[in-house]
Amino acid sequence: MNQNSSLGHITVLLDEAVAALAVRPDGRYLDGTFGRGGHSRLLLRQLGTDGRLLGFDKDPQAIETGKQLAAEDGRFVVVQRSFAEMGEELRQRGWNGSISGILLDLGVSSPQLDDPERGFSFLHDGPLDMRMDPSRGVSAAEWIATAAEDEIARVFKDYGEERFARRMARAVVQRREQKLFERTADLAQVLTQANPAWEKGKNPATRAFQGLRIFINNELGDLETGLDAALEALEIGGRLVVISFHSLEDRIVKQFMRRHAKGEADRLPRDLPIIPKAFEPRLRLIGKPQYASPAELAANPRARSAVMRVAEKLR
Repeated sequence: MNQNSSLGHITVLLDEAVAALAVRPDGRYLDGTFGRGGHSRLLLRQLGTDGRLLGFDKDPQAIETGKQLAAEDGRFVVVQRSFAEMGEELRQRGWNGSISGILLDLGVSSPQLDDPERGFSFLHDGPLDMRMDPSRGVSAAEWIATAAEDEIARVFKDYGEERFARRMARAVVQRREQKLFERTADLAQVLTQANPAWEKGKNPATRAFQGLRIFINNELGDLETGLDAALEALEIGGRLVVISFHSLEDRIVKQFMRRHAKGEADRLPRDLPIIPKAFEPRLRLIGKPQYASPAELAANPRARSAVMRVAEKLR
């Protein structure tokens, strides 16, 4: 998550994430989720005149903020595309394999959540959109209007971890037969009424909205593609820093880092005297997972679910 702007954004694990990158003044760095630029600004303060930073974001409002920063600082460039496409972007720039550090701060930003017009929130009524880049793809309203009940239930369950997914999907399909969903408050009301077990302190529509947002933006698919691209983009000794905000993201990151830190030696015969280089580990895990401090949680409750993992490229 990244924040600033009139809607306010407090960058989560700001100092910890930039410190984990072990910034070299002359290095090339990549901020895969620029947001409102909190991490990027701190990183730029640690770069020298030869250092470079490339920012990615799908959100047009984030890109406008990025362009302002780029106009102020010639070491920074921002591009409007998913970090999953970093491989293509870096190859075009001749940078692939030479990146000193990559930061991925996953999930939806506070300005996106707090702006009703973006359609992410069940707390503020707005158009049912949910796209991080509203110029591409299908909106949540368009998808909900035509998707089969089984598919809606799958999205709520697989991406939202909603245990009443089937019941809630059935309620959505029954209601749309009378009137299509166009507003977030309308969908949230139907989902809330269909949820039989409200959790204390959690809106009954929370998980279903999360699942729908993740699906609409292909967040988990982008993450898997982006992690593979990041491993190829980094130079030897380069750092990969990832901040996740829910268990589905963190599971993918944890398994990716562990898999490449372990290597594939267990696929070879046990009596093989030498392990071929292709089967040796490609990453080294750096420290333990980090979480927001009590002081940060007091200032920004949205940091409560954040977990940061760090790895360094070995080969």
